Amino acid sequence: MKDQTIICSQSKIAGCDFALYPMTDQFVHVIMKALEEVDTSKVWVKTTDVGTCVRGKIVHVFDVTKALFLHAAQTGHHVVFSGTYSIGCPGDSAGDVFLAEDDIRLNEAQSSKIQQNIAGKFSLYPLGGGDYMDMIYSQIEAMKQEGIHVSSIHYATRLDGEGKDVFNGLEQVFTNMEKSDSPHTVMTVTISANSPSKKDVDNNE
Repeated sequence: MKDQTIICSQSKIAGCDFALYPMTDQFVHVIMKALEEVDTSKVWVKTTDVGTCVRGKIVHVFDVTKALFLHAAQTGHHVVFSGTYSIGCPGDSAGDVFLAEDDIRLNEAQSSKIQQNIAGKFSLYPLGGGDYMDMIYSQIEAMKQEGIHVSSIHYATRLDGEGKDVFNGLEQVFTNMEKSDSPHTVMTVTISANSPSKKDVDNNE
């Protein structure tokens, strides 16, 4: 039997498979309103009963996911974003057409106006690289330069700060990894806004 091992390609198509969780009985309205506010015309989009996948250029994938979360979070409800970003793996041909798009971010003007403190965590997986821990540590240090509070937790790195700054920092980290020697990069992200448990922690300090 022939070796069926799949070798990761150098595809420039980025993607994010994510789910948005508004912690309210108005969750449908919150999600639908956010979708109405966000321009997704520069990414390939597919939604199923377990999540949404967007694919295209890195700039547009982050532009859309950042905008969706911030628009949902500005409702004041507790909202959680859980996503997996990936670049460099085969099977993304459905997004090829979107690589012809320019780099103008369609949602940046609106996203930049939203003031929203958030807490989150991310884990970075440079697959196929050699000194992967050095690569991860260097990107964690780069994140600190974005004015984001960075701290260590088990199996991830915690981030606290302004929502748009955190997403911009995550995009920069992901872009830097794409430009490195890692042929396939995966980054998992969980971000929370307006969490009541955070208020409880602050009150108990």
